[in-house]
Amino acid sequence: LTRAENLVGLMAVNRDLIGQAETMDRSDRTVLDMDSSESPVHGQQEGSAYNGHFESVCYHPLFLFNDHGDCLAAKLRPGNVSSADDWEELLVPEIDRQQAEGQRVAFRADAAFAWPAIYEALETRDVGYAIRIPANKNLELAIEDLLFRSPGRPSRKPLMRYKSFHYQADSWTTPRRVVAKVEHHVGELFPRVGFIVTNLTLPNRAVVRFYNKRGTAEQWIKEGKQAAHWTRLSCHRFRANEVRLQLSVLAYNLGNLWRRLVLPQRIDHWSLTSLQQRLVKTGGRLIKHARYYWLLLAEGHLTRRLFGAMLRRIWALPVPT
Repeated sequence: LTRAENLVGLMAVNRDLIGQAETMDRSDRTVLDMDSSESPVHGQQEGSAYNGHFESVCYHPLFLFNDHGDCLAAKLRPGNVSSADDWEELLVPEIDRQQAEGQRVAFRADAAFAWPAIYEALETRDVGYAIRIPANKNLELAIEDLLFRSPGRPSRKPLMRYKSFHYQADSWTTPRRVVAKVEHHVGELFPRVGFIVTNLTLPNRAVVRFYNKRGTAEQWIKEGKQAAHWTRLSCHRFRANEVRLQLSVLAYNLGNLWRRLVLPQRIDHWSLTSLQQRLVKTGGRLIKHARYYWLLLAEGHLTRRLFGAMLRRIWALPVPT
């Protein structure tokens, strides 16, 4: 698997798996979330380096998710690269693939991906985006009328204000829309301020609400770490750790597809760790009898009904052509 052609084939297997699941989704819109994560190492692994943000010696993998939690692509990178390095290698092919299938594409990312090259690539491909940008003095001057709390006794509920304006940084070739959110909380002297650069035409509050859903990508990364162990990269060679990461991503996607396509809707919100502990680790025994195989499972408060419901949903799934 560490041969270059086999590693590419392994990535293709993962993408083909997601492609089959996409044929069962009726939505004509896809939201892509990109984020990076820390993969600590405990030795002299090839390519590992100290990362000042995480304050550890690590790898710094990059992940791309859709809005169903499927990991569409992943790339292992040395520990000392920035969060947005190699974004084009993962993001652009996926956008082209989705648009070729007639999908409308939107993109979300945090402030680490606030690069003019990313804005321009998305705008060229007519992709809607909402990306957080770091605050600076010019941005704060544009919303100085929102930074002061209204006179009178403050409410116990946070006071939230929104403002939209056009802004052009020195590195930008054109002005872009920026949506600001200002939160005043009881007991806090200074407000909490956030800025989002976007080309969406939604109202200010809707843009912020759309961006805030990006936090689910962090939850999916956490599930991948806990359930699929995709940050346990203990091989010495960098290529071998790339293979381990891709195998872990494939295992994560199998679990995520199981959760969203097979589990009954009343429990499809379970985490992958819950699935492991309550279903995969259920005691069982496989017995061969004549022409049949019998799977005997330990009796539980939901085992029999749950597996029955899962089988019915599996039989109802359409067969990809």
